[in-house]
Amino acid sequence: MTKQEKVQYIVDELEKLYPVVEIPLDHTDPYTLLIAVLLSAQCTDKRVNLITPALFKRADNPYDMIKMSVEEIKEIIRPCGLSPMKSKGIYGLSHILIDKHNGIVPADFDALEELPAVGHKTASVVMAQAFNIPAFPVDTHIHRLMTRWGLTNGSNVKQTEKDGKRLFPKELWNKIHVQIIYYGREYSPSRSPRQSVDFITRTIGSKKVLKDFKD
Repeated sequence: MTKQEKVQYIVDELEKLYPVVEIPLDHTDPYTLLIAVLLSAQCTDKRVNLITPALFKRADNPYDMIKMSVEEIKEIIRPCGLSPMKSKGIYGLSHILIDKHNGIVPADFDALEELPAVGHKTASVVMAQAFNIPAFPVDTHIHRLMTRWGLTNGSNVKQTEKDGKRLFPKELWNKIHVQIIYYGREYSPSRSPRQSVDFITRTIGSKKVLKDFKD
């Protein structure tokens, strides 16, 4: 298959599996999504969803968040890991949102990436899922599968994002990145991948990738 044929196959198969997708992180608005995505760094979405109800009960907006201390935030989010850095980021970005953006999460890549503890991937998720602005966030699942499928060389996530944007139609970016995450979790995990289950990789993966797969 050519790369474009691979892309069309992936699009068709993922649409069959996941015609309707929702972002795995529980949230109610751009601010709670931003906080949830920040917390998901090196933490599972499932664990984040267990932690955020307690946090958002105390503060689901930047004005209430800064009423808490960094230490109070850290204690609530501790199970997510990296709590010292994340708590400072949450407190700091909440202040900036109030001081510079009237308490509103900006629909702007540069403004989002200026916030403490907010990297390009986090900004991309917020832009795509909160504001429906085309973005192609790359997490470990997407990086792994794009490499297994021969759509990128796997050198780094920046290159994977560039290749994903080049290959997939722009109007599909916001949906397909979530579909790929779903597929990665269900069919193509990082550990003990199996050809019998991972049918997309079995169909379009390289010989080198398939050689390492278990039957």
